[in-house]
Amino acid sequence: MNEEKIIVGAKTKYPLNGLLCIPNETNGLIPAVVLVHGSGPSTMDGRVGENYPFRDIAEGLSARGIATIRYDKRTLVYGKQMKHDKDLSVKEETIEDAILATELLRQDPRIDSNKLFIIGHSLGGMLAPRIDAEGGNFAGVIILGGSPRTLEEIMMDQNTEVLNSLNKFLKMIAGKQLAKMSSKFDGMYNMTDEEAQQTIVLGKYVTAYYFKEMGEHPASQYVSELDKPLLILQGEKDFQVTAETDFEGYKNLLCNKPNVTFTLYPNLNHLFMPSIYGTVIKAKKEYNVPQHVDQKVLDDIADWIHSVFN
Repeated sequence: MNEEKIIVGAKTKYPLNGLLCIPNETNGLIPAVVLVHGSGPSTMDGRVGENYPFRDIAEGLSARGIATIRYDKRTLVYGKQMKHDKDLSVKEETIEDAILATELLRQDPRIDSNKLFIIGHSLGGMLAPRIDAEGGNFAGVIILGGSPRTLEEIMMDQNTEVLNSLNKFLKMIAGKQLAKMSSKFDGMYNMTDEEAQQTIVLGKYVTAYYFKEMGEHPASQYVSELDKPLLILQGEKDFQVTAETDFEGYKNLLCNKPNVTFTLYPNLNHLFMPSIYGTVIKAKKEYNVPQHVDQKVLDDIADWIHSVFN
C-alpha cells in the first residue's frame, strides 16, 4: 500500500493532518472509506492504550483493494481552544471534518466517487447515519460498536457498572456524584440552548448542550430512515456498548429492513480485538495490551463493500 499525507479542512480554521491509504495494485477506480473516531480526542490511528484500530483497518482494507482516509480528531489538535466553546456539539467535533474528508476523496481521480463508504466506530458509529444525511452521501454505512441509544444513557450505564464494582464507602461517594449527573441529564431537554450551554455536566468544560444537541438528533431516527446498505458489527465482549442492549437494540429497530446486515463476533471487545478482562473497570488494563483488529472483521468489511456493487 501507499500512504500519502493529506490535510483535512486545509482552508478552514481547523486544518487536520491525515493519511490517505491507497492499495498498491488497483484495477480501475478504487472504492474508499472515511474512518470516523469515537468519543474523546483521538489520533488518526484511533489509538486506545497500546492499540491502533484505525491503522489496522486502513492497512487491512488496503490489502483487500479498498482505500481509506483517516485524520487526527479536531479535539485532539485544537482541544485547548475548543474546550471554552459553550456551544460545542458533535457537529463541530466530528461531523464537519468527516464531510470534509469525504470531499477530498471525491476530488481524487483514482477514487470511484460512487463507491464511498463511512466506517464510524463507537460515537462515530452512532453519528455515521447523520453524517451521511448531512452531506456525506455515501454508497453505504458501516457501524462498529455503535448504539441507537442516547449518549447520556450509555454513559449512565457505564458509570453504574463502575459504581457497582466499588466498595461500600466509595460507592456512597460515587453514587452521589452519579445522581447529580443524572439530574442534570434529566432536565436538559427542558432547557433552552442558552441554559444548556451554561450547565456543566462533565469535568470543567463539557456542557449539557453537547448532549442535548446530539439527543435532539437521535441516532435511532437517522439509522431508521437510512435506506442504503448498512453493516452493523459488534464485539460480543464489548463492555462499552453491549451486545444485549445496543446490538439487540439495533436489531429490534431495524429487523424488518432488507438493507441491513448484522454480525456479532464472539470474544471480541470494543476495539474488535480479543477480549482479555471483559469489564469496564479494567478497560485501561485491557487496552494497554497491544493487539490488532481481528482479521475476520477486516474480511467481512471488505467483502461487504465489494458486494454492494456486485
